[in-house]
Amino acid sequence: MTDIVVLGSTNMDLVAYVEKAPQRGETVTGREFRTIPGGKGANQAIAAAHAGGTVSMIGAVGNDSFGARLRSTLEHSGVNTDHLRTVEFPSGTAHIVVDDEGGNAIVVVPGANGTVDHLAPGDEGLIASADALLLQLEIPLPAVVAGARAARSHGVRTILTPAPAQPLPPELLAATDLLVPNEHEATTLTGRTDPREAAAALLELVPEVVITLGAAGSLHAARGTEPLTVTAPQVAAVDSTGAGDTFVGALAVALGEERPVREALAWAAAAAALSVQRPGASASMPYRSEIEKQYAS
Repeated sequence: MTDIVVLGSTNMDLVAYVEKAPQRGETVTGREFRTIPGGKGANQAIAAAHAGGTVSMIGAVGNDSFGARLRSTLEHSGVNTDHLRTVEFPSGTAHIVVDDEGGNAIVVVPGANGTVDHLAPGDEGLIASADALLLQLEIPLPAVVAGARAARSHGVRTILTPAPAQPLPPELLAATDLLVPNEHEATTLTGRTDPREAAAALLELVPEVVITLGAAGSLHAARGTEPLTVTAPQVAAVDSTGAGDTFVGALAVALGEERPVREALAWAAAAAALSVQRPGASASMPYRSEIEKQYAS
């Protein structure tokens, strides 16, 4: 099994489902509200565990009911939480509006995630024991950089999701093996709207890139190879929240199993396609048997 460590955020997703998202100054009536454990870090951890990885989570939750539920959800999903700190802050929250087309708009309030600005004792040893470290940008950058450096020093593959999109420090890029932005994030990082042009620009910064293209699939580019586009299964989306994290978690497992790149991307796309057909983020993430069935179809 692939050993994966996730250093990142845990949030309680507060999700309102509406026919059409409100414009600025507008009030609309929603038809449903849910609280669903999420956060990009926790989402990727759960996705990787469901996909068959052995997963540990480094991060923080608050000493509140949300924190207890976040920890419980991770543990019930098979994620080790020995390095998930409990702090005297409110747990992180994400306030999400999902429309009838499956699109979403999100406001994240970091809460306890903001305290994860360094590696705690034992964190580096955990990272050193892994096959891959998954990183995102919903915790302070100093911790992300420290995690990436630790992984690099121990020969562990570092997979970075640059979200929320922001300028990336050179020391983080230097320690990143695989960068996985979506189209918007790739454009923000490079100023290029064409995915192939964005990928080429990103390869000047990191050795390997996968740009996720939503329903169109993904684009892989690596130094010294030709770009590769892999399509995604065509499905009716109910809620796209967490689809990118599902893709990354499944991709990390597939790459750890040394699947060829094209197969790994298609397998991860199958996982993401399943997730968008279900509401919520962590609640929508498929198990390995489901992914294999979707991939084979």
